[in-house]
Amino acid sequence: MSLGPAMVGLSGLTLSQEEREMLQHPRVGAVILFSRNFHDIEQAQQLIEAIHQVRQPRLLVAVDHEGGRVQRFRDGFTSLPPARCFGRLYDQDRRRGKRLAEHAGWLMAAELRALGVDFSFAPVLDLDHGVSDVIGDRAFHRQPQAVADLARSYISGMNRAGMAATGKHFPGHGAVEVDTHHGIARDPRAYADIEQADLVPFQRLVDDGLAGIMPAHVIYPQVDERPAGFSPFWLQEVLRQRLGFQGAIFSDDLLMEGAALAGSVADRAEAAMAAGCDMVLVCNDFNAVCDTLDHLARFDRPVSHLRLARMHGRHAVQRDKLRNDPHWQQAVAAIGQCEQDKALDLL
Repeated sequence: MSLGPAMVGLSGLTLSQEEREMLQHPRVGAVILFSRNFHDIEQAQQLIEAIHQVRQPRLLVAVDHEGGRVQRFRDGFTSLPPARCFGRLYDQDRRRGKRLAEHAGWLMAAELRALGVDFSFAPVLDLDHGVSDVIGDRAFHRQPQAVADLARSYISGMNRAGMAATGKHFPGHGAVEVDTHHGIARDPRAYADIEQADLVPFQRLVDDGLAGIMPAHVIYPQVDERPAGFSPFWLQEVLRQRLGFQGAIFSDDLLMEGAALAGSVADRAEAAMAAGCDMVLVCNDFNAVCDTLDHLARFDRPVSHLRLARMHGRHAVQRDKLRNDPHWQQAVAAIGQCEQDKALDLL
């Protein structure tokens, strides 16, 4: 059975019988975990093992684990700084900033791979235009070249730990004030302005072989009246053709308010897939998942199966050996220094 086009969320710390049956549906291809699914390392490992045992090839397991405000697992994991920390250091010492970003990417990925997670939705490639609280310090920097440099190093670390990267939120979420979790966001800029700034990190990392991209639920009315994640222009014309992206496209969560203009959750899923997504996320509503799955039957694309299969984690990491790894110890020490520097900046 190939990986289906739906990524779904779970309700708690263990798999219910209803969820187990849901994961056996051929249109399901992945599970996304949240803080509600994590109590401690042992419990999380058991949950992920149960997910992996549902079927073959095993379902992808993903999480949002960027660091800073967005780190779903805490107990037993290194506390990671927000991406802005690396941007500040980059302004002082470019080589050190990039080196620390690589340490952070490796550390994040290695600790998750040791738990059995395939990939994290990271890094954020948005520019910090100074207006978006939901992005804010999740962005590496304001300048596109700096974002591209730091993200390239971060992804290099992820890849060395056996994890593929997913850049977000294409073509750029940093210039809108509205949080798309809670409202409809519109970016009034012309395409040329976006192309010269926000698209730059995406283009440069696509050229480096970026494995995954998540589009924003943001509308760019001078370009298309549909949010980017539902726009064939953004996903097929720009991302696939102009930028030459060959990896997997993941929708953002279809239950977010920024996706509401596309209709019911099932309508949103169909629209996102028709626009060019390879996988759609329905994270927080079991009934919405069940209503959506049968609407995805016509999106059985062999090329999507291949793209998604490449998101599986590589070379398993044994957690009991990780903390004795000199690389882990070096990365933790480097991240700790970054946190100390950030604290001094706040004094």
